[in-house]
Amino acid sequence: MRKIRTLLGVTVAGACVLAGLPGVALAAPTAPFKVLTVDVGDQTGGYPIYQSGVYDTGNSTLSLTPDSLDRISVYANQSGSYVNLRTEPPTGQKWVEGQTYRAAELADATSAGLSLASDGRGCGNTTGSITIREVGRNAETGLVEKFAASYDYSCPGGNKSGVISGELRWDSSVDYVVAHGSPNPVSFGYQELAVRSAAKTVTFTSVGSKPITFGAASIGGPTPDSFSVTGSDCTGRMLAPGETCTVSVVTHPVKEGVQTGSLLLADDSSTGTRRVQLSVEAFRGVTGMYYPISPARIMDTRTGLGAPKAKIGAAKKVDLQVAGRGGVPSSGVSSVVLNVTVTGPTASSFLTLYPAGQSRPTGSSINFPKYWLGSNNVTVKLGSGGKVSIYNHAGSTDVVVDVVGFYAGNNSISSRGWGSQYQWFKPSRLWDSRTDGGALPAGYYTDGAVDFGASFSPSVRAVVVNITAVSPKKAGFLTAWDGAGDVPTSSTVNYGAGKVVPNLAVVKVRQEWNSSKGYYMPWFAVYTSQTSNIVIDLVGVMDDGTVPDGLRFTPLAPTRIVDSRINQGIPGVIGPGAVAKVTAPANLVTDSTEALAMNVTAVSPTNNTVLTVWPADYGMSKPTASNLNPAAGQIVSNAVMGVIGPQDAFHVHNLSGSTHLVADVVGTFWLYPGTASAATLTRAGAGERPEVVGSTQRVTRRG
Repeated sequence: MRKIRTLLGVTVAGACVLAGLPGVALAAPTAPFKVLTVDVGDQTGGYPIYQSGVYDTGNSTLSLTPDSLDRISVYANQSGSYVNLRTEPPTGQKWVEGQTYRAAELADATSAGLSLASDGRGCGNTTGSITIREVGRNAETGLVEKFAASYDYSCPGGNKSGVISGELRWDSSVDYVVAHGSPNPVSFGYQELAVRSAAKTVTFTSVGSKPITFGAASIGGPTPDSFSVTGSDCTGRMLAPGETCTVSVVTHPVKEGVQTGSLLLADDSSTGTRRVQLSVEAFRGVTGMYYPISPARIMDTRTGLGAPKAKIGAAKKVDLQVAGRGGVPSSGVSSVVLNVTVTGPTASSFLTLYPAGQSRPTGSSINFPKYWLGSNNVTVKLGSGGKVSIYNHAGSTDVVVDVVGFYAGNNSISSRGWGSQYQWFKPSRLWDSRTDGGALPAGYYTDGAVDFGASFSPSVRAVVVNITAVSPKKAGFLTAWDGAGDVPTSSTVNYGAGKVVPNLAVVKVRQEWNSSKGYYMPWFAVYTSQTSNIVIDLVGVMDDGTVPDGLRFTPLAPTRIVDSRINQGIPGVIGPGAVAKVTAPANLVTDSTEALAMNVTAVSPTNNTVLTVWPADYGMSKPTASNLNPAAGQIVSNAVMGVIGPQDAFHVHNLSGSTHLVADVVGTFWLYPGTASAATLTRAGAGERPEVVGSTQRVTRRG
């Protein structure tokens, strides 16, 4: 049974401190030394010592009491607050200089006794060790009168754990190396799960009799994955007594509740490591969650909505205010999902959307030829003032922008409730009018349900689909929405006559009860302004935030990872029927990254072709769905949710002819630990993904 010792003593009094340490001198002490040092290290719970300290004759009243059995009691009183260290050799033995003894609370035949207490606080069932550096005895009495030792001490159980260490010198000339970290403990308080905190700085002060030399800083303790060292000017340095150095630490908790870790700083002291306790209490927040909204138009250069009433000229940009408009909150948003339409360009060109106030990246968001009419789904990080910059490379063009959703940038929008997490699927075809009912007439819409089974269907809040207009009779547009109410004024796919035009869309759904199934199912609709065939391919869903293994989003400024024209990512063109494998750069992904939000561009294919993207290294066959359908000679883009396999790679298949490829990453989807089913928090296997059970479509005339 665990034994708790209660000691006499009352309130802990304040003490003169330097960097949080009682009575630390700025100059090295001189021999012979009378000193007791205590480093609380990564001990938790305040037992038996609250804070690190150096107790010597300059700041404390010290006494050493030996007895005939070599038992030693050192008592240090500083401004009414005391520390007491008691130690004795194994039963029937005397201290032997140069020997290290295993220690417990009470001595026995094989273990030394070692206990530490302060101000009425102690503990039982202790473990540790003590190393004897010097023993000198009185020639007449045989009692110890010179003593030097190093010790480490643990008070395990409950909320009391970790390692305390220190040095004891009594009339000894044996030097000692000590440094204390402050503050200790370091508490990060209440922190959102998986969100990286601001850095906290720990200052280490050399307080021994000679310089201390530091090695590398690292993280240990019960939950080391919740903390990281971000910088250290201690590593490799030798600090003279009184000098300081610092280490910076952050937290990014990986599970809910209170978590503790240890900042470890290697040194040349007797223990070999400085320890500082780290703690955080993590909670589930909404950062990185998706919030679908009904499509809303926030910019149209043809009418002057959201921007000047004029085409965007060559090498010009407009800054579009997004935050606070179209259902997007005025603050707390990291990025938005936009449908960007180009109409009436006077030259072949491209648009780049990027955070306002930042340098324009080399990536592109939508590529188009002269006179083109088309759209692309663009996820873009918000910049200064909640704005997005829209840059046009050549000629001039009108631009129309509709917003369809946003991602939470922090927990300040939690009052809106729980958002969505992304669930990826192996791309699968939901509907192809060419084989199911024929072309959808002008002014009609198709309304359909997707069945994911009883446990998953009610949790779907939006579907992520690739919608393709195939050979429309005239130029027009498709609009995808939840099917509730009138068709929105926004567009999802803009097409020219006879073209094949895809676009990725994140479409908010409505939930309807299915009496034959006995559960709610998600529905959405697609309207066409002109007669056209329509193909709908599912690539994922946005859930209700409760489904296991959901992904959250971190936005990036557009970052190019593939340009086959210069052998970046892919060595040259992708030939007919060929599969290229792309490995994501290490600086963009972590062990929890599962998908890349990308803009993928086909550059001047030699034939009409189809490009398909799917994860590598899962043993997954090529899906029947498509991501891009470029015509010969086109430069055309589409947004792609590029799932990466266990080796951080994805495949790209080209159907016909040969083509160059460009891919720009705009963000990453990562496994959220708060809903992860795998204890390792690593990438879920392809076989663990949810599946489509079935889908239905019904064609209805507008109005």
